[in-house]
Amino acid sequence: MVAVCLQPGAGWPNGKWDQSLHERLHSKTVATSAQSVYIAPARGGPDHSAHRRPKLALLALLVWVTGLTTCSPTAPLIDQVRTLGVLRVATTNGPTTYYTGAEGELGFEFDLSSRFAEFLGVALELVVVDSGSAAIAEVTSGRAHLAAAALTVTPDRDTKVRFTPRIRGVTPQLVYKRGKRRPRKLEKITEPIIVPQHSGHIELLGRLHREHANIAWIERPDTDAEELLVEVAQGTIRHTVANSDLVSITRRYYPDLGVALPLAESSDLSWALARGPDASLFNQAVAFLQSLVEADELARIHDRHFGHVDRIDSYSTTAFAEHVEQRLPKFRRAFQQAGEEQGLDWRLLAAVGYQESHWNPKAKSPTGVRGLMMLTADTAKYLKVANRNDPAQSIEGGARYLREIMGRLPSDIPDPDLIWMTLAAYNMGLGHVFDAQKITAERGGDPRRWVDVRASLPLLTQPRWHAKTKHGYARGHEAVTYVGNVRSYYDVLLWMTAPTPVREAPPPPPVITNLPDTSPLDINIPVL
Repeated sequence: MVAVCLQPGAGWPNGKWDQSLHERLHSKTVATSAQSVYIAPARGGPDHSAHRRPKLALLALLVWVTGLTTCSPTAPLIDQVRTLGVLRVATTNGPTTYYTGAEGELGFEFDLSSRFAEFLGVALELVVVDSGSAAIAEVTSGRAHLAAAALTVTPDRDTKVRFTPRIRGVTPQLVYKRGKRRPRKLEKITEPIIVPQHSGHIELLGRLHREHANIAWIERPDTDAEELLVEVAQGTIRHTVANSDLVSITRRYYPDLGVALPLAESSDLSWALARGPDASLFNQAVAFLQSLVEADELARIHDRHFGHVDRIDSYSTTAFAEHVEQRLPKFRRAFQQAGEEQGLDWRLLAAVGYQESHWNPKAKSPTGVRGLMMLTADTAKYLKVANRNDPAQSIEGGARYLREIMGRLPSDIPDPDLIWMTLAAYNMGLGHVFDAQKITAERGGDPRRWVDVRASLPLLTQPRWHAKTKHGYARGHEAVTYVGNVRSYYDVLLWMTAPTPVREAPPPPPVITNLPDTSPLDINIPVL
């Protein structure tokens, strides 16, 4: 048998260490069929994860049956992870990494880390820290197996940790407040740039300073990039540097943010693991990421989190915020009631309504589509909506129509892809979405994934493609824009209607489920 050695200084995963047990184990081993396991304590802040911890009862039992006095060499890290049944991942709170929203635990890094834990056959345990540098410290100290925190690959960091191949790319951007003086060249930056302490952009600023002596910066402790972006938008500070993805997300909520200029062409974001001769877990991470790339799954995950963040500009965001304050209160109860009846998030319905009419119950298109949810005469007749200009009837009819479309789509489409395809069908007709799914399969894509179907929708304008379809020509580009806009409005509504900490949290939204595939919906009825 191979021994298990609990090394001095280690502790249980809850951060507590039994000193008497440590003394009993010093110079002793535990007989087991597995190889050696190092159990690291959690440090660097409270554990915000609700993920299941492994049961250590078996390990504790083995402690008492040991009688050996030596420890075998440390086992490969991948074996330690599998023996423990836990992958410990250091991350940060933020819209591009990990956060808790109305739908539970979210974030690109969280999504990817969860899949990696599943790939290894273990549970995921998060260590939430304050910064990317702190996440790297968790790895170098052995308290975490992996850092997944939107980490910028830099020469200095590369000497401390082993980075996986690039997961995604971003552009570091100098940000200012619209209406203030915009520096269009590096030589025109006259004030220090405020950045978080230990930011991954500090090395970049150092290189720029060697070429442009006017470049200076101040490291702000106890803050992060998102907080500094808000301060720029509020006029508290003049400039900061942030990655393009975070800037795009934040600009939807703070439209006064402007991009002065990019500070580099592109930066790679990757996972970080400990350096050293043991590359077993690193090799598994590389194999996992490569499998996602080969299956185009990494692109789908990226699209799920970032594929819509640039859909509305600053003017649209400002107008939307004004309409949320001035128009939405008149119709909010109708959206909520329709959402409850159909098992849909009322904010999704409101986002559709805003994209259709800007919440104008008297809206009318040149083709006769009218009302808050812009129902055609045929669709209103099918839905038995007597008065399309009545906002309550329009909202209730639109919600029923969305639910029926959702029930007609294949039941194996996962969320949120099912929602995005439902929106596309609401815009252009379900038959055209079926055609796009067929084209997607013909091109080697996955017809159940929105990112693949989205790439096929514009082809419906091309004769060589739509000539082969059942429903013919369609303006697929418009449907792509439509879905992207609704996604953005929905995200902003989620943010604007989130409860404050002093209020009791609302119940979770109803779970969206498919209706039986027996709906009498006429799939050729367009709702434009």
